Amino acid sequence: MEKQKNAVGRRKEAVTRVFLSKGEGAITVNGKDYKTYFPLVYLQNQVEAPLKAVEQSDKFNVVINATGGGVKGQAEAAKLGIARALLEVSADYRPALKVAGLLKRDPRAVERKKPGKKKARKSFQFSKR
Repeated sequence: MEKQKNAVGRRKEAVTRVFLSKGEGAITVNGKDYKTYFPLVYLQNQVEAPLKAVEQSDKFNVVINATGGGVKGQAEAAKLGIARALLEVSADYRPALKVAGLLKRDPRAVERKKPGKKKARKSFQFSKR
């Protein structure tokens, strides 16, 4: 049996560990089918995107351990993790993944709360008198 490839994907507070092995195209997240774990179709498309970009949807089984963040962050973290794991399998996938923009980690995160403010930028109501 071929050794499984693994990679880490991150987005906001979400972290996913992705394990890629030869198979028939099953994707599981935290022990559940990804369509059950991510009920929204656009999140399912996020997870499938790297495999579709390299046209290998039915060639690999993917096991994902997701922690932290929300559902959307976990789906996008899984997308990055799968793309990185595919690079471990073959460097020939790089151009297709790069063109699709799947290799860049989204650096956006929540801005910190500032002192004297209600949130990061929102102030308390101003009263002139």
